[in-house]
Amino acid sequence: MTPPPPPAYDAPADSPIYANKELYSRIANCPSRTLQDYSLIRPRSAHAWIVRAGQVCRITAPQGAQVGDLNIWNAHNPRERFWASRTRQLHQSHVSTFDRLWSCLPYMRPLVTITADTLSTYGVDSSGGRVHDLLGTRCDPYIHHLMTGESDDFHCHSNLVRAVAQYGLVESDVHDVLNVFQVTGLDSKGRYFMGTSPAKIGDYFEFFIMKFIDLHFFRFGY
Repeated sequence: MTPPPPPAYDAPADSPIYANKELYSRIANCPSRTLQDYSLIRPRSAHAWIVRAGQVCRITAPQGAQVGDLNIWNAHNPRERFWASRTRQLHQSHVSTFDRLWSCLPYMRPLVTITADTLSTYGVDSSGGRVHDLLGTRCDPYIHHLMTGESDDFHCHSNLVRAVAQYGLVESDVHDVLNVFQVTGLDSKGRYFMGTSPAKIGDYFEFFIMKFIDLHFFRFGY
């Protein structure tokens, strides 16, 4: 049997591509962390917020099986934003603890490092699905109309666009997302599929905001 080809982006173990596990474990388990802000995002809506460098942001599933689309920008320079496809190449198609979410060219920096994930043991299900998806992107009204002929402006893309308008960003600023709590994979023909979210009440996904940028701007929508 022919062995599978090696990963195309396989950096040395000491590369800055990879997080310092000891450091980020200490951050995740720090006993002096205090809650600074809290927002409840309703279904079929989105919320935009600013998080300062050096803080930890936690996304929870207060009602159980939920999914949400995450965008990230540098708040001082929104042209620097999360690059889903490069993150997928550097780490994997579905991210978890100690993976980093990278920014686009020409900046190419880790915007955040994932510090905790209560679904980290989900693994691969019987359909080949994994959780916290970078394979796909947000749903949008344009594809929905092409596929069904129907008009509906409460897709993830639309919700995200409305959420960032208050910060002066426009529809073209919305970019490919990390689908938090979403189970996805590719079938035997390479077609994208989505499975049921395994999130239970209280599950969470959290990340540390890198300190080389003073502010980060996030948007999360259902």
